[in-house]
Amino acid sequence: MKKRNVEFKLWKFIGVVAVVIITLIIILNQKNDGTIRKMANNNEDTIVVNVPEDNTTSVSLIMVGDNLIHSSVYKDAKRLAGGTGYDFKPIIEYIKEKVQNYDLAYYNQETVLGGSKLGVSDYPTFNSPQEAGDAMIDAGFNLVSLATNHTMDRGEKAILSSIDYWKKQENVLAVGTYESEEERNEIQIREKNGIKYALLSYTYGTNGIAVPQGKDYLVNVWPTDLSINDPQKDKDYQAYKEQVKKDIEQVRDNVDVLMVAMHWGVEYTHNPTEYQKDSAQFLADNGVDIVIGSHPHVIQPVTWIDDTLVIYSLGNFLSAQNQDQNYNKMVGLMTSLNITKTVKDGKTEVKIDNVENELIFTSFNIKSWSNFKVIPFSNENIGKYLPNYKSVYEMYKAVVQKLDLSMSVVPAYDGESDV
Repeated sequence: MKKRNVEFKLWKFIGVVAVVIITLIIILNQKNDGTIRKMANNNEDTIVVNVPEDNTTSVSLIMVGDNLIHSSVYKDAKRLAGGTGYDFKPIIEYIKEKVQNYDLAYYNQETVLGGSKLGVSDYPTFNSPQEAGDAMIDAGFNLVSLATNHTMDRGEKAILSSIDYWKKQENVLAVGTYESEEERNEIQIREKNGIKYALLSYTYGTNGIAVPQGKDYLVNVWPTDLSINDPQKDKDYQAYKEQVKKDIEQVRDNVDVLMVAMHWGVEYTHNPTEYQKDSAQFLADNGVDIVIGSHPHVIQPVTWIDDTLVIYSLGNFLSAQNQDQNYNKMVGLMTSLNITKTVKDGKTEVKIDNVENELIFTSFNIKSWSNFKVIPFSNENIGKYLPNYKSVYEMYKAVVQKLDLSMSVVPAYDGESDV
């Protein structure tokens, strides 16, 4: 009897080992992340393959352009704060209504947020109150581009003060300026709803203000090639291009979505330059998913280059740049989209769709340079701030769609304007 029990246990042990081996073979032959676990019951010999189910997840993204804080803007914010500090929140309250509905929200901080302790200043060498950033964060913005032609306006001290401010914002990814070479090369990867993403940021230059020697990390520069038969400039352009490619390669395989913010182009023109087109093609060829343009201070077309969405310029978000006959510096763009990640049969597919472009308007009293307000064209109150908004809408809808007539533009408010 004892011998039979021993034989029975031996065969039982062999059977369990066989099951384990067969299960492991199945797992190794499957292209998934299956794991083995024991069932929580009395049968300790039961082994189950825990294979993740096919799933789909998504994040929503919205983007706006240049937060350009002229003195009249921060003086108005000081008035709104009652004379102590600055309150930019009422200026963008209509935008907050939109942005708070999105998972990710991007904007370009045109002027460095060095803060009041350094002394706020206006054009041509800006330094802005950090409360301007507070208002944008309060509105829901959590992706920020910092590399602009005004980054060096107040020198290294203002940049470091700005970096210190942004580092304190735990849920915000702010890129383009850094404290060290090591920090610059350590590209941050964030995750939302199971979707991993990264943002890179570059500017064409710094208005002729030299970046301190040996401290190129203070601002990411990818210079425009404006040369005509200038071999040295061509060589420099290609060298920076290789650095951008290196940055992309470092992170591309580790994220689902790669965004690149480009501060480029010619101011006050609605047409992208050959440099912009060349750079956009280069970024698309190297696997960038979304190219986000700024600097012209007016909107430019939105289009696709293969599977890469290219927004050549979102225009101004908030500024005191005066209107011309077409309000071109006062009309900006707010582009939104969905990013969907599907995992099926061990394969991952990431799709960008539902791209929508909405026009926004920065209103202010031109006589007193006050009462700033940013408002979408779809808002029912748009007529109070821009009586002829319908004709202005048609003008800039055509700009957005210049390279792609199928590009969606959110309709303007279709009710009666309250004027």
